[in-house]
Amino acid sequence: MRKTKQRSMIIEELMKLHSHPSADELYESVRKRLPRISLGTVYRNLEILSREGIIHRLGSGGSPRRFDGTMDEHSHIRCTRCGRIDDVPSGGKLTECDKGIVRGTGYRVLERRVEFLGLCPACRKRGARG
Repeated sequence: MRKTKQRSMIIEELMKLHSHPSADELYESVRKRLPRISLGTVYRNLEILSREGIIHRLGSGGSPRRFDGTMDEHSHIRCTRCGRIDDVPSGGKLTECDKGIVRGTGYRVLERRVEFLGLCPACRKRGARG
């Protein structure tokens, strides 16, 4: 994979943003430094970077794709009301429960992804007020 100025800038901006931005949000951030970059360029590069395993593409049915530059083993917690996503540190090794789930499937586990769902502190606070 070629290292381009646009690709490098996208990675830099993604690493700065810990909010797990969408492609559109990342585009707005990158555009401040590279005003001539197109949204299509950002989308294409995010797909290439995620396919190459340089970044993670997050997404679940119905929610917009978001991207994560943190490649350490970790899980995510997503607010079901506003869509905010935060990191949840994890040990990285399969637990006995994980091993029990995959035992007998014939699969060799390459990666473990866990997503917790709930209400973020801001949504909880708003809910308490109204």
